[in-house]
Amino acid sequence: MAPYYGDPEEKDPERRKMADSVQEIMINGPDEIYVELSGKLTRLPGASFGEPENLTALARAILQYAGKRLDPNDLSIEARTPEKHRVHIVQAPAARPGLSMAIRKFPKDRISLDMLREKGSFSAAAQDYLRVAMEQRRNLLVSGGTGSGKTTILNALSEMIAPDDRVLIIEDTTEIRFEDDRHVLQLEAQKPTEHGDGGISIRDLLKGSLRMRPDRVIVGECRAGEALDMVQAMNTGHAGSMSTVHANSPVDCLARVETLCLMSGVDMPLVALQRQIAAAVEVVVQISRVRGFRRVVEISEVRGLDPETNYYQMAPIFTLQPDKDGPNGKSLMWTGEMPTFPELLPEEVRELTRLWQN
Repeated sequence: MAPYYGDPEEKDPERRKMADSVQEIMINGPDEIYVELSGKLTRLPGASFGEPENLTALARAILQYAGKRLDPNDLSIEARTPEKHRVHIVQAPAARPGLSMAIRKFPKDRISLDMLREKGSFSAAAQDYLRVAMEQRRNLLVSGGTGSGKTTILNALSEMIAPDDRVLIIEDTTEIRFEDDRHVLQLEAQKPTEHGDGGISIRDLLKGSLRMRPDRVIVGECRAGEALDMVQAMNTGHAGSMSTVHANSPVDCLARVETLCLMSGVDMPLVALQRQIAAAVEVVVQISRVRGFRRVVEISEVRGLDPETNYYQMAPIFTLQPDKDGPNGKSLMWTGEMPTFPELLPEEVRELTRLWQN
């Protein structure tokens, strides 16, 4: 497994390149190890820890660095390695084969929109749209399933933020990175100690951070009631804010945000909440795995709430369409729907979309 994890002392450039292309290592047991290599899951033939005790020793070493221990009463444990990789450990009897582990690797280098385009994640036209959306400070959600690359896209989009913007980032585990000279404040949620002390949630951080004068707010992932605070931040002067949500389509994404907002315990008519969401979220970037590869499959704009049906009015700007020259025979192509960029003149928007047709 070592060649896939990466060794800072490794001199062979090919082995270093291979290790850098591994995004996740999944250990189902001592003799069952998978890696996600350049977006595709692969089982490592012949890879083995030998005895189960060797896998247990690795888990103990990781947890020791994180100031934790392998407690038989704690069947699910999260930690971080010295390289900032995220580790999730599940013990028996919850893990039926015995101790299992997943290591989500923290990329050594920041991934840019250019790099993602070159890998086939989206087209040059879609990248151009996202660039303008960020410049125009559109509120944006990245939607997708587990491991689809939502945080990767969020990281890449953040490079488009104006250098003089004060950006406040709130995450469970720090993954979004900026250049050292940027005006960025990063906050990380903390679980309480075993005595119940010292914990602070994403929602608590978000509510408090809005008093710290951010221009933009980035929440690594909305999973619960903090979605309501994110929506309100987007609606109260923090234009250009972003987050990620687990959902399978742009419409599902907004419905999911509804559910998460309701988890806050807010006492509000559903239609009033829907109107707030429709006013706050302006762009949804949908990501999915297509034949094992992570790709943007749709970029849609939110055009408000239908007054008769109370359905979200969505305008797909880019969708995955057949293209013999594209990855797996498809490319993210402009639908012909004109984008909404209020600060651009109509002729500027027409000129922009004219380039997307080429």
